[in-house]
Amino acid sequence: MSKKEFYPPHDAPHSDVEHIKIRSNYLRGSLEETLKDPITGSIPEDDNRLMKHHGSYMQDDRDLRNERAKQKLEPAYQFMLRVRAAGGVVTPEQWLMMDTVAHKYANGTIRLTTRQSFQLHGVLKWNLKNTIREVNDSLLSTLAACGDVNRNVMCNPNPFQSDIHGEVYEWASKISTHLDPQTRAYHEIWLDGEKVVDSSLQDGVEQEPIYGKVYLPRKFKIGIAVPPSNDVDVFSQDLGYIAIIENGKLKGFNISVGGGMGMSHGDPKTYPQVSKVIGFCTPEQVIDVAEKTVTIQRDYGDRAVRKHARFKYTIDDRGLDWFVNELHDRLGWKLEKARPFEFDSNGDRYGWVKGSNNKWHLTLFIQNGRVMDDGDSRLMTGLREIAKIHTGDFRLTANQNLVIANVSTANKKKIIALATEYGLTDGIQYSALRRNSMACVSLPTCGLAMAESERYLPTLMDKLDPMLEELGLRDQEIVIRMTGCPNGCARPMLAELSFIGKAPGKYNMYLGGSFTGHRLNKLYKENIGEAEILESLQPIFAKYAQERKANEHFGDFVIRAGYVPEVLDGQQFHA
Repeated sequence: MSKKEFYPPHDAPHSDVEHIKIRSNYLRGSLEETLKDPITGSIPEDDNRLMKHHGSYMQDDRDLRNERAKQKLEPAYQFMLRVRAAGGVVTPEQWLMMDTVAHKYANGTIRLTTRQSFQLHGVLKWNLKNTIREVNDSLLSTLAACGDVNRNVMCNPNPFQSDIHGEVYEWASKISTHLDPQTRAYHEIWLDGEKVVDSSLQDGVEQEPIYGKVYLPRKFKIGIAVPPSNDVDVFSQDLGYIAIIENGKLKGFNISVGGGMGMSHGDPKTYPQVSKVIGFCTPEQVIDVAEKTVTIQRDYGDRAVRKHARFKYTIDDRGLDWFVNELHDRLGWKLEKARPFEFDSNGDRYGWVKGSNNKWHLTLFIQNGRVMDDGDSRLMTGLREIAKIHTGDFRLTANQNLVIANVSTANKKKIIALATEYGLTDGIQYSALRRNSMACVSLPTCGLAMAESERYLPTLMDKLDPMLEELGLRDQEIVIRMTGCPNGCARPMLAELSFIGKAPGKYNMYLGGSFTGHRLNKLYKENIGEAEILESLQPIFAKYAQERKANEHFGDFVIRAGYVPEVLDGQQFHA
């Protein structure tokens, strides 16, 4: 009996979300009618599930919930809109479009995400269609930025190897396009496209050749890393590609499978996982590998329990050998043996760098990815002015920062002058810990948030910086991340030091991730507030300052010193 027969993929009743997708007529549902309803700023939950596939989540301003309830008003409903850009590369014209729609329809800020996408917050239901249309007019899209499909394909910005980046970026774009949903629903609802006649669907006129009628069991994430930088956290991806460069040429990619960050507090059946390298393919084979991997998850992922529906569980339940055999069967050819590679970091390199194409690249520090004007720092205005004269591109990094890329020597002085005028910075005035920090949005808009994250991490950093300064660790690079819940949006389970929200003002503290992103961290203290965080970290930092070996990173030290054990597989994360 084959393993396929041993492990029936869906032998339990499907979840309600699966039924919503089946009834949706390829993601249409009743969205078009719902959006025209003038009575409420919200949409029904079934339509909200479908909205994710179109790139948006309904949220409300949780800061206003109690006051609006007292006034007997409905919550302050609004929508987060995510804009996809494969590899995080956009033109100056597209940046200016994002600036315009942020002020016209959203809350006047732009959020750079940890998947190299844009997020707009505070978009009202009545403005969604115009916002999405203007995004598409600039040749960007919100389609598949969320939902049970492949998400934005990440790609290392790699300003040093500009020619290699260009080649790798092209493959990221091709993978992204190939895995786009084919339904016409998006164009019908948002772009006034011609409708597909319902009866024709029965005859197979409209199809999803990769996803089928019910799409994937859960979201799917792909990232491409270019050693020695692992800034895309390739081992957190469902499917990762690691570029293999020999003699300055891109030879192909090692393939890793089965990563994923999300879990639930108190549920040991859920856990983060790091992907495993299974082989090597040539550049021309990457799309075939991506498609067949996605179809395996489509056919075998758990559609009964959404908490168990990610690709990492499909592989862990059935085994890596099972997956490789299934992949080879579907490909009709076999992967080659994985080739050697080495990562030395997963952060960004700030400041000006000259690329191999003789163009300049400026990496700016954007604290927690929030682009806005604030006091003396007129970040949003400065980037707007730079976009007006910039002839290269902008690259959103996987660490929520921004590269003003491919700057000509003639234009460099102008951009330096604008950056100085508007207070744009590479973060050199901050500690290395702060420059290696990330936070999710969390409160007040995210409905999953249990504690503050984006709004609180800078405050915590203000308390940690003097401690680091006193111990001589100000310039010691340590990866720190914070999220308001365990969903993993800022990849906190890979950080050397992280905090995951448990309740208002309370966090679980984790230690021991690796500086190169290949290892998970481990719970050190549970449900603690700021005072206990500082009290706990002071002696650990002090011991690290005194006893660390040459070039020993913090995550490696806390394991060697016995604070936490090493975790190389998510199935030991809760052990």
